[in-house]
Amino acid sequence: MHSWMYLATAILLEVAGTTSMKLAEGFSKFWPSVLIFVCYFLSFTALTFALKRIDLGVAYAIWSGLGTALIALIGITFLEEPFGVVKLASIGLIIAGVAGLNLSAGH
Repeated sequence: MHSWMYLATAILLEVAGTTSMKLAEGFSKFWPSVLIFVCYFLSFTALTFALKRIDLGVAYAIWSGLGTALIALIGITFLEEPFGVVKLASIGLIIAGVAGLNLSAGH
């Protein structure tokens, strides 16, 4: 169970790091620029611990897939990025793919 908590932490830190990239405005803002590196370092550290018990392909797919979906939702919700049916359906497909990989992990 700890491995899944590490994976969830890795995802949240990756999302924070990616959001910091946008807020750093090309490294022109100091604290968001620092947060990029801190969040990614901690994210990869947590992902490494998660990989002790979770298969690499499954962990990476969940990490990258849910991270991508969350970033897209943050962009739409907080950064006023455009969205439409295709974007929302694509986010749904990412989540469905991650769920499918997770369900097949035991086989």
